[in-house]
Amino acid sequence: MVLAAAGDADAALAALCRAYWFPLYAFVRRQGVSPHDAEDLTQGFFAHLLGKGALAQVDRRLGRFRTFLLASLKHFLADERDRAQALKRGGGQPAFSLDACEAEERYALEPRDELSPDRLFDRRWALTVIEQALARLGAEYATSGKGAIFDALKAQLTAPGSGPSYAEIGAAFGMNAGAVKVAVHRLRQRYGAALRAEIAETVGTAGEVDAELRHLLDALGS
Repeated sequence: MVLAAAGDADAALAALCRAYWFPLYAFVRRQGVSPHDAEDLTQGFFAHLLGKGALAQVDRRLGRFRTFLLASLKHFLADERDRAQALKRGGGQPAFSLDACEAEERYALEPRDELSPDRLFDRRWALTVIEQALARLGAEYATSGKGAIFDALKAQLTAPGSGPSYAEIGAAFGMNAGAVKVAVHRLRQRYGAALRAEIAETVGTAGEVDAELRHLLDALGS
C-alpha cells in the first residue's frame, strides 16, 4: 500500500505506523527497556523511518510490512545501543506523539509469560490487525446506520457464544432469533473480508494474504 501510494507514500506509511506502533513498543519493553526509554526509542524509530528518503531503502520484494518494520526496528536499536541516551530525531520533534500512559497500561495487561520479544511482537501485531479490521467493519456499519446492531453482535466474532443470547439481542432490536442468526452469519462474512483487506494493506501482493493470515493465527495460538 505504501509503495503504491506514489506522492502520498509518506502519508500512507505514517497512517500504518500510527495503527501498528504498539507491537513495536511491546517488543522494546520485553527486552527489559524502561517505559521512558521504550517511548523514546519507539518515537525515535518512527522519526527515523518517516524521515526523508527512508522509503528509498525499501525493497519491493520484501513484501510483509510486519517483517519490514521489525527488521528496521532491530537495526535501529542496534545503532542506538551504544548511545548513552535515546535520541529523538527530526529536529527534536517526534514523527507523531505516542501516549506513554496508554502504552504502559496496555503493556501491563500482557500475560507474564516467557514469550520472546519476537513472539510477543507477532502476537501483538495479530491482535492489532483484528482491532483494525473491527474498526473498519464498525465504520461500515455506522455509515449505513447499523452501528448499534454491530456493537451488539461484534462479540460473536471474537468470542462466539459470549454476551447476550440471540433471543435477547432480537428483543432489543425487534428481530426474532432466526433473523439475528442470519445477521451474525453475514457479519462473520464481512468480518472475514475486512480482516483480509486489513492484511492486504501490509503485504506486497494479494498472494501473500493467506500466508500472512496463517502466520497471525499461529501467533495468537502461541
